[in-house]
Amino acid sequence: MPFDTLLGAWIATGLTLFILSFLYEDNPLFKVAEHLYVGVSVGYTIVKAYDTVIIHLIYEPIVKQGDWSLLIPLSIGMLMLTRYVPKAAWLSRYAFAFIVGVGSGLAIPRTISSYILKQVEDTVRPLASMVPGDGLTFSFNLLNPASNLNTIIILLGVTSVLFYFFFSVEHTGAGKAVARTGILFLMISFGAAFGYTVMARMSLLIGRLTDLIEFSDPSYGRATLWLAAVTVAALVIWARQRREQPPEG
Repeated sequence: MPFDTLLGAWIATGLTLFILSFLYEDNPLFKVAEHLYVGVSVGYTIVKAYDTVIIHLIYEPIVKQGDWSLLIPLSIGMLMLTRYVPKAAWLSRYAFAFIVGVGSGLAIPRTISSYILKQVEDTVRPLASMVPGDGLTFSFNLLNPASNLNTIIILLGVTSVLFYFFFSVEHTGAGKAVARTGILFLMISFGAAFGYTVMARMSLLIGRLTDLIEFSDPSYGRATLWLAAVTVAALVIWARQRREQPPEG
């Protein structure tokens, strides 16, 4: 096996075990892995930003391709850096105003289209479909988001949730039942979002455990077994040293 692959397996295994050691208690091994993760992430981001922005988006187009129009966005970006010069900090306001204005102009239509118009479109779909030759039909397929049954469910959910947040009328009688229905739809929505988040985190954990199992193979030098023993031994030594230290104060 290539040395770089073997070294990467040992490093990945060690950092994974150091991170998982937090399940026992906050310890120096976890802090080492945490600081390495943050430091490497920041370093990678800086290098990637330099290579992407400075080299590929600024230097090569201007110097090698002669696209001098890029000096305009470059000047705007340089004006943002004047924020760190107290006497010239006022120049950064023009750059920030331009970026905020352009960003708002691009984000507002997309937000309205995605979160308002698209929601309205799904809510006002016809409750029954007109099929040539078959006349008026009604589809009961829950697996099809565009089915008529799902349209009714969406309509009931939207109206009941909106009524739940309508506090000008007391929620009594039939209104209380509609408001309770809105609460059920809200709970289902929050539960689905929370479940999706949990499953995403579980997929990351499964990926890490899969690597630990794979790296316990003899072809990787049984990295998982050796490093697990080293991690446990280090935690035991650290715990004993901490107990022997006199209490502060």
